[in-house]
This record gives sequence, structure tokens and C-alpha cells, in this order.
Amino acid sequence: MLRIGAGVGGSLLLMKPTLARRVTAEAVGTGFLVAVVVGSGIAAQRLSPNDVGLQLLENSTATAAALVALILTFRSVSGSHFNPVVTLADRCFGGISTSDGLAYVAAQIVGACLGAVVANVMFGLDAVTLSTHVRSSADLALSEVVATFGLLMVIVGMVRSGRSSTVPFAVAGYIAAAYWFTSSTSFANPAVTIGRTLTNTFAGIDWTSVPVFIVAQFAGGIAAIALAWFLYPVELAQ
Repeated sequence: MLRIGAGVGGSLLLMKPTLARRVTAEAVGTGFLVAVVVGSGIAAQRLSPNDVGLQLLENSTATAAALVALILTFRSVSGSHFNPVVTLADRCFGGISTSDGLAYVAAQIVGACLGAVVANVMFGLDAVTLSTHVRSSADLALSEVVATFGLLMVIVGMVRSGRSSTVPFAVAGYIAAAYWFTSSTSFANPAVTIGRTLTNTFAGIDWTSVPVFIVAQFAGGIAAIALAWFLYPVELAQ
């Protein structure tokens, strides 16, 4: 279905689903991803109020587990992008049109915002609680460049080397690790970053920090796409 291997998860269908089905899958999948990130962060704060390290472990474990399930669930419909930078990569490799890519990005952002709202409500909070967690420093911006670069290299490298069936597990493993080896805890996703402004909890980010994060994420993604073109000039058969 997609030239880089149906996005994150690989193509299972010979006929491309309609755009309406694909954008719905992107919205729902991204929404669930953000609900997991935010919800597990809230649960971690409540279960381990005095141990930030344990909170991060709980948050990262839940996120990694959810990524495997969500990518496997939606990959045959939309390719399980759930991330505008992944959609950009698919566009660069010729797997999706510009208009469809823009529709994907819009769906991802809407889904991410709804996911944060649902997570807030599930834990008895106001539906929208704008985050006051400022994350604006050079080290955090660099972390987002590195985190997104690594994520895209994992996805594109696996797909173009003919191993797309392993991508859900590779992505989950990478994100679980990136929570810990980056100072930003690896947002690595512009849509998720926007959604996380709507919760003033463990996973939140103040809206003033968002532009720098998004620029850093796209910078890392574009660098990864360029390197992938060099390292994997031909996509191998799945």
C-alpha cells in the first residue's frame, strides 16, 4: 500500500482502503496512543507519588506495550503512521500523495487532542487542563532531534530492508529506550506534542514549548530521511 512499507507496520492488503477509512484509523490510533501516554502518566503519579524514576518506568512500559498493539491493529488500514514526521517520510518515498498526507496529519492532531481529553476525564480531571510544564531548553530541543531521528531510522531502515513485519516491536523497543536516554523523554511526534498541551499532568507540555519541539522533531526526521535515502536506495522485497 505504501512505498516505505505501509508506514510503520507494512501492508497487508492488496487494495488501498478509502481515504475516509485511513484518516479514521490515523485519528483513532493516535488518540489511543496519547490516551495511553497521558493516562499511564497520571496513574504513575498516583501509584508512585514520591518516585519520579518509577513513574517514568511505568509510563514508558505502558507506552511501548500500546505501540505494539496499535501498530498491529491499524497497519492494514492506514499504515499506522500516528505521527506527521512518519507521514512526511512516506510522502518523500512516494507512498502517499500530498493531499492524503495533509489529511493524515490533520487526523493525527485531532486524534491526539481527543486522546488527551479522554485521558483527563477517565481520571476525574477537567476535560482540558492546559499544561504549565515548560520544556524549553537547548538540551531538550537536541533530545527531540535525536529521538525523532532514531525513530525514523528504525522505521524506514526496517521497512526498506524488507523487514516491515518486525517494525511494531522495533518501534516499541526504541521508544521504551528513548524515554530514558533522552532528557525530553522522547516526544518524537508533533501531533502527540500538541495533544499533550491539553493535560497539566506528568506527560504535559506547556504550549509555549511546542514550537521548538516541533521544529526539532521535523529537523531530526528530515535528517533521518536523507540518511535513509543514502543507506537504503532500493526497497527490498518483504
